[in-house]
Amino acid sequence: MTSFPDTSFLCALYREQDNSGRARAVYQGLAEALTISSAVAYEFRQSVRLQVYLHSMDRTRGFGRREGERTLVAFGEDLAAGALTVQPCDWAEVLIEAERISATCTMEGGHRSWDVLHVATAVRCGARDMLTFDVRQQTLARQCGLAVPSGLVE
Repeated sequence: MTSFPDTSFLCALYREQDNSGRARAVYQGLAEALTISSAVAYEFRQSVRLQVYLHSMDRTRGFGRREGERTLVAFGEDLAAGALTVQPCDWAEVLIEAERISATCTMEGGHRSWDVLHVATAVRCGARDMLTFDVRQQTLARQCGLAVPSGLVE
């Protein structure tokens, strides 16, 4: 695995957003299938479902059920076709790495748990690059020895 995405990157690939063009350009330049963890897959699906719920409560937020279902189907089809692959992880080792990263970086950088877990997963799975639009997570990834492709940095 050379590149590891977070949920912000997947959201930009699967739903039209301000960052979608940049996400597609980076994705199309990859030499291999995009590798994700089961945690990223879960967080992405949960995010889509939450947006549908938010829209049902307030039509100015999130997006409708049909769009959510289309997004989840497209994601599932890409997994089935091998355009996305789920990398098995040793979650005990990922959590040890996450604790190390948290202890050394969070008090100074204000990193959220999921961001730390995604970076720790990328490190433990041998990724070279972190694909994220989250500026704090980009900083954390670099502190942990991962590159962030220039196409993702504003």
